[in-house]
Amino acid sequence: MNDIQLEVSGGIATLKLDARGAAVNTVSPPWIEEMMSVFEALKVDATVRGVIIASAKPTFMAGADLKYILGRMADIDEAEGFAFSQRGTALHRLIETCGKPVVAVIEGPALGGGYELALACTRRIVADLPQAVVGLPEVHVGLLPGSGGTQRLPRLVGVERALEVLLQGRSYAPEAALELGLVDERVPAGAVLDAARRWIGSTPDPVRAWDRKGFALEQSDGLLKPPTAALFQQATGSLLAKYGCNYPAPVSILSCVFEGVQVPIEAGLRIESRHFARLIANPVSRNIIRTGFVNKGRAQAGARRPEGVPKATVRKLGILGAGMMGAGIAYAAARAGIEVVLLDTSMEAASKGVQYSAKLLSKETARGRRSEADAASILNRITPVVDYAALAEVDLVVEAVFEDTAVKAEVTRKAQAVIRPDVLFASNTSTLPISRLAEAFARPQHFIGLHFFSPVERMELVEVILGRRTEPAALAQALDFVAQIRKTPIVVNDARGFYTSRVFQTLIHEGMALLAEGVAPALIENAARQAGLPVGPLALLDEVSLALPLKIVRQAMAEDAAYVRPATADVLELMAERLGRGGRKTGQGFYEYPPEGSKRLWRGLGEHFPVRDRQPDVEEVKKRILYVQSIETARCLEEGVLTHPADADLGAVLGWAFPAWTGGTLSLIETVGIGVFVEECERLAACYGARFAPTRQLREMAHSGAGFSY
Repeated sequence: MNDIQLEVSGGIATLKLDARGAAVNTVSPPWIEEMMSVFEALKVDATVRGVIIASAKPTFMAGADLKYILGRMADIDEAEGFAFSQRGTALHRLIETCGKPVVAVIEGPALGGGYELALACTRRIVADLPQAVVGLPEVHVGLLPGSGGTQRLPRLVGVERALEVLLQGRSYAPEAALELGLVDERVPAGAVLDAARRWIGSTPDPVRAWDRKGFALEQSDGLLKPPTAALFQQATGSLLAKYGCNYPAPVSILSCVFEGVQVPIEAGLRIESRHFARLIANPVSRNIIRTGFVNKGRAQAGARRPEGVPKATVRKLGILGAGMMGAGIAYAAARAGIEVVLLDTSMEAASKGVQYSAKLLSKETARGRRSEADAASILNRITPVVDYAALAEVDLVVEAVFEDTAVKAEVTRKAQAVIRPDVLFASNTSTLPISRLAEAFARPQHFIGLHFFSPVERMELVEVILGRRTEPAALAQALDFVAQIRKTPIVVNDARGFYTSRVFQTLIHEGMALLAEGVAPALIENAARQAGLPVGPLALLDEVSLALPLKIVRQAMAEDAAYVRPATADVLELMAERLGRGGRKTGQGFYEYPPEGSKRLWRGLGEHFPVRDRQPDVEEVKKRILYVQSIETARCLEEGVLTHPADADLGAVLGWAFPAWTGGTLSLIETVGIGVFVEECERLAACYGARFAPTRQLREMAHSGAGFSY
């Protein structure tokens, strides 16, 4: 045996899962075959009266091997997906029908396929440890539990509770898991094996309730009873409101449970496999897995880190500017155990930045997520200062002052005068070219961009920007810091707006272009949300303020002779300056913000942007909003601003909430098909302007049939 340790003592067989060369146990075809072989032998072994399944690793089992699944998704079809699901299902049916009581002892995470394995066991015993969580998170990767989870769970805990677990995809700590019936027993750490042996010694009946003659769910006896039928009707509407039609997994889970609980378990398992097969053959699950899990994990593990550079640790961080961004960075660093010197022009301003962390920590303690002592320890790591001399012993400086080249240059020079000669200097800027900002620093090779996103405490992306003279060692140190504060990095080369801000601009400007053309504002906003964006471009503009993109346009015009002023700058000037509608902060923008009630589109928009009689199809509006971002991303890749397609997708999904179902801006192109995308962009360019024109590289890829190299 390779991944399973087997020991038989006193008539009890103990299986310890121990995947070779892996940090966690995962479900894979070889593992399934090995488990099948073990249980077929145990089934006929008369000396074995019970089985315990445990783990030799800190985790019980992490579920399916997503890297394996991703590697197969390019070629997998529904037939293969059905067979894959059925093989895992066959293993779990063998376990629960082997004629012997089987106990899962859970001392670490049992998630996805790992919890499905536990569900197939006769009993589940969990250690009273915070890390011993259980759950079925497959909905978050565009799939559903494919080896019995959607069928056993409703039969075990009831339909309503099962739907909560399946559709929310949460992990449940021992106490909550026991309360919901997800486990049968909670025992002190270190006592799970003894508890399992005692239970087997009580000679329990190994036959599951649903395998006994006459079994019927309380909610269904072959036909759903009215209250449960109504539950499914309500859930259908809720799912469509939440996900639209872009995410097939939640609706498939709902259908799977709906159909499965009205038939015997064997038929329900076949239903589940058919739904699983459709999802795994759908590009949405591939997109979510590739970007949200595999490539995200690689980025966090240092995929772009230069080799051969010793790892650096920041013990003390200097932050210039205690505004919202600086304060947010201070909180993230202090939470990671780093001492922070938070500098501003006055002690009042610097102290206000510390209070930002105090408010966040107060909320965490009030919700029981952090102890008072822990919160106090974090807050004590942040020291407000006004004297640059306080930066003398810092290991890294992050400048987070106002987005103005001259202001940034001034604080850079002041900091440089006191910091050590080996200290890395990073600028938190969203648009200003790093190479130009580095001119104010005597060591441009030690100057880099770290673009954080607001609010820092919630946004996990950091865009790392290389200046023309930034050294590999500086990049390595910057990535080490990003990892230290538990953020996800992407690496890009210098250019105005870099990658994220540059492409984000196309989203908000396309919204204004549609408005200026006479497209109904409600159509613009609703089409964007139907495409999967959290809010429409006009609402987004109100949130960031109309003054900011207008400032970016004017600064680019002043500093870059090649920059072409977008026609939509006229919309910004009209709204922000002539009409005084600067966005949510000013209380009025494209939307009205009444003191009571929800925001609504400003009724006066039609006066300044008349709505034309013939409106475009909603699919055309969705396409314009999504495609303009994807084509600009392709330009960034072709120009060398982006260093890797995976960074493009990660930056889009994590940076400005590009729809996760697409996998990101470049994954959207692959999902559509590069040839089809190029043809559509040519049509859009002819109708709406050169911003949609496909790049040379995209045309070549469409001709050759090549794809992006992930």
